[in-house]
Amino acid sequence: MDSFYSKVLLFGEYSIIRNSMALAVPYSLFEGKLTFPRDKNFRIDSELKAFAQYLKNLDAKEELLCEMDLSSFEFDIGQGIFFDSSIPQGYGVGSSGAVVAAVFKNYQTKEFDIEKSLPFLKNTFAQLESHFHGSSSGMDPLISYLNSPLLINGSNDYRQVEIPKSEGEGAIFLLNTGRSRRTEPLVNLFLEKCKTEHFSNLCDNVLAPITDNCINAFLSGDKDSLFEFFRELSDFQFRHFGPMIPKLYNELWENGLKYENFYLKLCGAGGGGFLLGMTKNLKEAMVDLSPYEIRPLFKF
Repeated sequence: MDSFYSKVLLFGEYSIIRNSMALAVPYSLFEGKLTFPRDKNFRIDSELKAFAQYLKNLDAKEELLCEMDLSSFEFDIGQGIFFDSSIPQGYGVGSSGAVVAAVFKNYQTKEFDIEKSLPFLKNTFAQLESHFHGSSSGMDPLISYLNSPLLINGSNDYRQVEIPKSEGEGAIFLLNTGRSRRTEPLVNLFLEKCKTEHFSNLCDNVLAPITDNCINAFLSGDKDSLFEFFRELSDFQFRHFGPMIPKLYNELWENGLKYENFYLKLCGAGGGGFLLGMTKNLKEAMVDLSPYEIRPLFKF
């Protein structure tokens, strides 16, 4: 069966809630696929069983947005099928999105043109992934299913984009904080803060434009501008998103801003998982970053 990759939200955490653009990419280091057990003494995958029941309930109420062979899905669960995954949970890299993409790919029964069906896919994936999160935008499963970068610009404007290819000493990288986190409490905190006029104005008039500038510079290959906009984003988050930054990384984050050999930002909701960083010279930055697990995403 096909493998489905994790995803990384490069830009747009929180600001997308305030109608900025967002850019997310598949990340092939982590992947998962539906697999049958080799051992006859298998256990039923309780998460897939609960997911199948959720889909059956929707189907019984004629609310399921896609046509799926749920009988085959249930039969395969009885045969021990499970989601064999290296995608870490609670890291914001789309572990549940990959599950949804895999189940949809293997059990949906209707042929469709992907290019013309992005709204249908997004809405369907939002419904399916809501089983895991209570609510979902559908973007994580969509990126995993398409295995393609997505540019999101508003709730109904999303399209596949090309990432400029380049090599060099600079890099955009992931820093593993070594701790998982839950997204919902952090997003709720952000929404609560947005009820104040001062904070909502900051997000609308400062954060959103910085985010859009980062995305435009990244997609156009303008690395010098991107580095400056990335610094602005790092500084904004350090000053205004303190609760989302793991405390153990405050000093490292601040040192990046102070000495300007690298910058850090949130990667998703924050609180743990991965941080996203950028440097003009990864080898030099590793002098400070060597104690941490660093994974380069893009080099330039």
